[in-house]
Amino acid sequence: MSPPVPLSSKINLPTKVLIIRNDKLGDFTLSLPSFALLKKYLPEAEITALVPNYTRPLVEACPYIDEILIDPGPNGSKVEQKQLLKQIKSANFDVALTLYSTTRIGMFLKRARIPVRIAPATKLAQIFYNHRITQRRSKSLKPEFEYNLDLARFLLELANISNTQTPAPPYLEFPVDEIKQLRESFCQKHALSTEKNLIFIHPGSGGSANNLLLEQYAKLALGIAKNPSNQIIISAGPTEIDIAEQLSALLTNTAHSVYRSEQGLTMFAKHIGFADCFISGSTGPLHVAAALNRPTAGFYPNRRSATSLRWQTINDEDRRLAFSPPEGAEQEDMSTVDIDRAVRETQQLLLRLY
Repeated sequence: MSPPVPLSSKINLPTKVLIIRNDKLGDFTLSLPSFALLKKYLPEAEITALVPNYTRPLVEACPYIDEILIDPGPNGSKVEQKQLLKQIKSANFDVALTLYSTTRIGMFLKRARIPVRIAPATKLAQIFYNHRITQRRSKSLKPEFEYNLDLARFLLELANISNTQTPAPPYLEFPVDEIKQLRESFCQKHALSTEKNLIFIHPGSGGSANNLLLEQYAKLALGIAKNPSNQIIISAGPTEIDIAEQLSALLTNTAHSVYRSEQGLTMFAKHIGFADCFISGSTGPLHVAAALNRPTAGFYPNRRSATSLRWQTINDEDRRLAFSPPEGAEQEDMSTVDIDRAVRETQQLLLRLY
């Protein structure tokens, strides 16, 4: 929980809030409960997200975000950096909430003279903030989204709002009719039954955590496909086509389809939106599926900074499964993950839900 706020530190209800989560897709997705919480208790405030251009399509689909600022990143040109600083200054934010802290952004927020600047009390960047809370995320004692929520609750405490309840998932939504029509057209294109389960297996990875071997994914697909109610779809982002095709080649005797996402992040998310289960390593698309409150099965190493607890998905508890190497195995040796157990528990999840 966030620390109590002294009465002398209390602030007026903010009207313009800037929230910074300008790193990877999965990290941004895990900040969505914080956006939802702040919008629930600050309904009149204009909430702006500072994000990289890569995640912009999902931000545009988020009902809790009113405005977007694009961060050119640390490698952006001097002109781009000056433009970002100018945009931050001209917006007249009364609060900046940094969920992921960097020195560059901290300097910008202070130079923009934002009166209330909140961030974790870590790294050199903390000197640019006038409100800090100690989190020690490196210990991975709770999920990443909870660390984000602690900062959001701290802001609400500053504004004299306490005893808050986080909104339930989903945290991303698309029109139901649109997703239903997309599912029907997808099934028609791939000769699939709309009456059977669509099980997405995503073998690609952003590289931040170890992943299963392709042979393990193939064994998983084979086991799940033994139930005739399940249909296997191998999904891939634009840079993951090769690995998807390699997995497909291992499934020559198992009926499956391959979905290549080549129409942008939003369309990929909409396809994930009709998945009856999304299976992958600890990567961005898994967290997108969870934000849509789709059932998920994720595979995680036991390294402290990458465990299933730290990167727990944000879907309902009864819709998520997590698998890791057993105790005694090397922390990052994903070859020791029990695939038979994963098949069994995924089948049980599908039977319970459908």
